[in-house]
Parts: sequence; structure tokens; C-alpha cells
Amino acid sequence: MSNTKKEESVSTKEKIETREPPLYKVLLHNDDYTTMEFVIAILENVFHKSNADATRIMLNVHHEGVGVAGIFTKEISETKISIVHELAQKNNFPLRCSMEII
Repeated sequence: MSNTKKEESVSTKEKIETREPPLYKVLLHNDDYTTMEFVIAILENVFHKSNADATRIMLNVHHEGVGVAGIFTKEISETKISIVHELAQKNNFPLRCSMEII
């Protein structure tokens, strides 16, 4: 008689938790010098908004003092803010952009 030991294999499944990255609102701030046309161009070219959406957001910035240009992950928000500030500076406008976690 052979003495064989039966080994049991224990399979454990690790629960892998995945979470979506936090999202941030990119905000445009009103000032007394940046033209409405420039803000619309920024919204169309940097944030890929339609002319109608860009106009609506620009008017919100104008009347409320701030408007949401878009909602993105942290890295994308930071990149878009840098692009806006660079374009504003090149065009001699004081347009400011910020981000706020949702």
C-alpha cells in the first residue's frame, strides 16, 4: 500500500477594487479686459465646445463671474489650465482659469 498524501489546493480570489479617478471642474473667471470673442475661441479650441455652448458658458462667466469650461481628471484639468494661461498671456489678456474637485 502506498502512502500518498493528497494535497488540497486552496484558491483565493483577491478582490481588486478599482475606482474612477476624481474629477475636477475647470473654471473660467471673469475680468474686465478679456474679450468675449477670445473666451469663446478658448472654449471652442481648448475645450472643444460648440459655438452655442461656448457662447452660453461665456455669458455665464460674464454675468456670474465664473463658468464651468469642462470636467476632467486632475492631469487633463492642469494641462488645459496651462494652455489657457499661455494663450491668454500671448494675447495680452488676464484671463484666469482654475480647477475645483467635484
